[in-house]
Amino acid sequence: MILPGKKNITKGIRTVALFEAFKGIIILLAGFALLRLVHGELQLIADHIVRHLHMNPARHNPHIFLDAIAGMTDLRIKYLAVFAFLYSVVRFIEAYGLWHLKTWAEWFAILSGGIYIPIELIGLFRHATLTKGSIFAINLFIVLYLIYVRSFIRKFPKVLTNVQSEN
Repeated sequence: MILPGKKNITKGIRTVALFEAFKGIIILLAGFALLRLVHGELQLIADHIVRHLHMNPARHNPHIFLDAIAGMTDLRIKYLAVFAFLYSVVRFIEAYGLWHLKTWAEWFAILSGGIYIPIELIGLFRHATLTKGSIFAINLFIVLYLIYVRSFIRKFPKVLTNVQSEN
């Protein structure tokens, strides 16, 4: 059996850590964007987005979007922003743990990524798009890679000890 080098394991896990940190940054920015909408003219912004994307407001999807925006209160926007901040903190903690090769972070990443796989599959079966397919493929790859790393380390525990002691 060909064994992956300990530096490759470290690089792979740290790449996943950077990806998780990137997701945390995106969600954090979305939270700040939501806060900017408090006391704003949300309906006007939504109408502008629909027009900018050359969508017909009378059609089904834009109409759902505009109706959802019409029901948004400042309190609901604040709740969404708080949720975004909390979710980004979780992503940052996961990224920190993965960067430092913590076992708990690897298991957390497997579980938190694995939870989305059935949801993403259902979304793909209902209406496949390149974006949905890409998100599913990246998520599945990360989960399978981390499962591989955990099973590899279980078989060869000295590699993990060497990897952690070098960092």
